[in-house]
Amino acid sequence: KEEAAPAPKKRRLAGGERYVPPPRKLNTGVSFGAEHFAETSYYFEGGLRKVRPYYFDFRTYCKGRWVGRSLLHVFGTEFRAQPLAYYRAAARAGRLRLNEEPVRDLDIVLKNNDFLRNTVHRHEPPVTAQPIRILAEDEEVVVVDKPSSLPVHPCGRFRHNTVIFILGKEHGLRELHTLHRLDRMTSGVLMFAKTAAVSKRIDEQVRQRQLEKEYVCRVVGEFPEHEVVCEEPILVVSYKVGVCRVDPKGKPCQTLFQRLSYNGSSSVVRCLPRTGRTHQIRVHLQFLGHPIVNDPIYNMEAWGPDRGKGGKIGKTDEELLKALVEEHRSKQSLDVLGIGEEDLSSNGESKDCGNSGDCTKPAEADPINGSSCPAEDEKDPERNDVAACPLKCDISLETPDKDKELSLCGDQGGQTGEKGWEEKDPLCVECRTSRRDPSPKELVMFLHALRYKGADFEYCSSMPEWAMEDWRE
Repeated sequence: KEEAAPAPKKRRLAGGERYVPPPRKLNTGVSFGAEHFAETSYYFEGGLRKVRPYYFDFRTYCKGRWVGRSLLHVFGTEFRAQPLAYYRAAARAGRLRLNEEPVRDLDIVLKNNDFLRNTVHRHEPPVTAQPIRILAEDEEVVVVDKPSSLPVHPCGRFRHNTVIFILGKEHGLRELHTLHRLDRMTSGVLMFAKTAAVSKRIDEQVRQRQLEKEYVCRVVGEFPEHEVVCEEPILVVSYKVGVCRVDPKGKPCQTLFQRLSYNGSSSVVRCLPRTGRTHQIRVHLQFLGHPIVNDPIYNMEAWGPDRGKGGKIGKTDEELLKALVEEHRSKQSLDVLGIGEEDLSSNGESKDCGNSGDCTKPAEADPINGSSCPAEDEKDPERNDVAACPLKCDISLETPDKDKELSLCGDQGGQTGEKGWEEKDPLCVECRTSRRDPSPKELVMFLHALRYKGADFEYCSSMPEWAMEDWRE
């Protein structure tokens, strides 16, 4: 009979030395269950799907660069989305925990393997109320028609307002494996595998470029009748805002375009991407002088009088980003970009993990505040690398069991989940902020994934209404 391995002995601590427990393995995959779906609920208003505010824990192990620094210094230099007064108040309220012990003093110096937990009152941006249609389902895959404005999986400020959560909560489809992704504002065919084996098989087809993808879009002006091939290289300008442009230093790519119809002011164009770069279709169309009619990034005045045609911008990258943000801020439409004021006030750009374009891990959120890049990692020509995440990412997006001793907001006595909807949270900036809801029209971009075809499958959706030949604005 085998004997159990002896428990590791605790090292004898010197006087006043702080004990740090050994790290425990965090789930690096994306797996959500009933306890996650029960965090809050949806409601529908004005053609929008909304999420009731709720309490949520962000968790992370101490980063190497934090070791030897105080919590106060880390908050003040790396997490400037909130003032230091907020973190002091959060500590007094018991919302900051280090190794599951309430943080009493922000001057505490961090050590390797320290485990930090921050409880926040979370508000999610609204998305379109348009339902997710299931196009096909069998024992191997489920294929849906994704509406515009919905991220595929939790990332940035989105969690419940995502395809993964809606399928789990409303259709009972759980433990799905993402095969490819669409940009948040792109609609159309989206596939999920039901088992790891199926995911691996189709993923291999993707890596060997055996997957054919066809999109349709409506662009400004009269697109040429002949086939157009664009091979301009694409460079990421900002990982945080999710902006790219044509640049000789960018990654090589190719897109084939073919006009389907022209109504006198705009054209419907078929797009056949041969590579899968960040926002490839949208950037190439902008370069050709025919941006997507309602593209909230690449058809904006910030790009100059020619809207970036021919790669002519006349601004530095910094000036371009500032102009784009200010244009949306003036329209109170930052939510359309998937970012908030708190994202803009945090320092630095989110870094690309260096994975290939086939990375299928979710975005790495700010482990303290939850803010992150707006767009998600997509194994798709409208893919945005801002969300690429290391395969051994140490951020878990899963909600742990709440500690009953944790006081969330004064007299709420440690309640979690939908209790956050019943009254405003005294520490929550969002609770004190009045925002204009986007209109359902603002949440639709005229780019649609029409068809996905592999070695042994082909799935199509119907043409969207805006792609009909006789459609008028």
